[in-house]
Amino acid sequence: MWKIKTVAACFIILLLFTGGSWLVYKQSGIELEKIKTDFFSQHFKNIKLRFDQDKYITDNQRQVDILHYDLFFDLFPEKKKFDASAKITAVLKTKGLNSLDLNFYDNFKINLVELNGKKADYTYEGKLISIVIDHSIPDTFKVKIEYSGTPESAGFGGFSFAKINGKSLVYSISEPTYASTWFPCNDFPNDKALLDIRIKNDSSQVSVSNGILVDVVNDNLRRTYHWKTIYPISTYLIALYSSGYKHFSDSYISIDGKDTMNIDYYVLPNDYKNAQIDFAEHVEILSFLAETFGEYPFIGEKYGIAEFLWQRGAMEHQTITGVGSNLVGGKNFFLDIYIHEAAHQWWGNAVGLKSWKDIWLNEGFSSYCEALYFEHKSGSSALQATMQSKRQRKFIGSLDEPGAFLFNSTIYDKGAWVLHMLRWELGDKIFFKILREYYRKYKYSNASTGDFINVCESVSGKDLDKFFDQWIIGVGEIELNYNWETIQIGDNYKTIIDLKQVQEKYEEYHFTLEIGMQYEVDEIEYHKFYINSNLMQLTISSSKKPESILIDPNQRLLLSAKSK
Repeated sequence: MWKIKTVAACFIILLLFTGGSWLVYKQSGIELEKIKTDFFSQHFKNIKLRFDQDKYITDNQRQVDILHYDLFFDLFPEKKKFDASAKITAVLKTKGLNSLDLNFYDNFKINLVELNGKKADYTYEGKLISIVIDHSIPDTFKVKIEYSGTPESAGFGGFSFAKINGKSLVYSISEPTYASTWFPCNDFPNDKALLDIRIKNDSSQVSVSNGILVDVVNDNLRRTYHWKTIYPISTYLIALYSSGYKHFSDSYISIDGKDTMNIDYYVLPNDYKNAQIDFAEHVEILSFLAETFGEYPFIGEKYGIAEFLWQRGAMEHQTITGVGSNLVGGKNFFLDIYIHEAAHQWWGNAVGLKSWKDIWLNEGFSSYCEALYFEHKSGSSALQATMQSKRQRKFIGSLDEPGAFLFNSTIYDKGAWVLHMLRWELGDKIFFKILREYYRKYKYSNASTGDFINVCESVSGKDLDKFFDQWIIGVGEIELNYNWETIQIGDNYKTIIDLKQVQEKYEEYHFTLEIGMQYEVDEIEYHKFYINSNLMQLTISSSKKPESILIDPNQRLLLSAKSK
């Protein structure tokens, strides 16, 4: 997911990559930022309440592995309702369960519940349907639920029957735990399953979902689109879009040259020309990500974008990203969003998270991919500028325990900075080897922060406990006071630098520090030191007297330094 960011961050990116033509965005950016701030300040409370509800995911659910969802939705946008069915195939991990629990909001009318083809008793209350198991069932079993009604609006919108310019646009956005507002499921990210989804609507509407399009069936004035995934998917990444879309596409060729895949765009008719401008770089984006981390993970399906009416950013539904209609303007102002969402296909979708406390593995990784892509396009100055746009005066909380703040700047921006600092600590060769191995090892499954750390240590051969303790568990950043003097010794010079860490929230950071010795405006000599104490004295010998010294001149660390 990509939220509309601060105006300052957008300005830096736009200045770099649009030749400075950002004034058009300035006023609208302020308004959009206010919308975002108002919305998220209210929504954090809802997320916290959800995560405090232990009963949302029951112990019973964790004893069941769902293998396949077969979903059907017959949409009636004018009535804001649908008729639906869910056929679920699952495996019991534990013998002797008396009931099968599924997350499902209780505002629907239940028309049928079957277990292995026989009607079953059930209870349905709150956000849970519990199906009675009153006889022995095989390890692999099937549940069928038929239901109808209007989904409850929840989270970032849940399932929405919306309109734009008087025209219908139906869409879903289920992150983090709102898939259960529109279909029964095990709504936690590490129970991935395969998916078939059929969407029926008026024949004037194009219906889009994850995976590959199997067929389109016309029935008088109604039309059903059947989509299928051949790769496992988390419930929050299952998507439904249905509107009077116009479609266009690009072709992506795999890095080995053997496969060609569609990049499909489904856009509102009024935005067709603008979308062709804004989305034009996706082939290059996917190619860069594949060459950097490994082949696009869903090469047997597609990548796509569907325009929707969530106006606060975009959502990385697996193989079919949702992009807010206010982000399609024909000015290519939101390239960073498109990079971010494409990167999620690797980080979040293929490599899923084991629990929501690991969310930085999704958002921090995808945020850093923005910086990597701009570095690829425009060099190290673009990398530095992008990372500086992700600097905050104060990051709230820690990455290890996000609590209610699943989608704040700590998760996105500090998460990106952790990767940037890890790259500096280990060097490019080892860093990118780590990311490729992490992707290879956990593709199509789920990983935790601990799993990522284990890969880092295995590949690098280094004990990284201190690094991750201070940046994942710890809060704050490095704060240095320093002073320096240069002494002439014969024809040479010795510069003595005294460093003192003065941050309050973390007693002692250990880190690799770069110091620049500036002799003239365009002459800087770089030196590296490993800092492992609150108080350190460094000595640098030189043949010339420096005019000044620069602490972390290439902005590789979350660090602020003051000369005393």
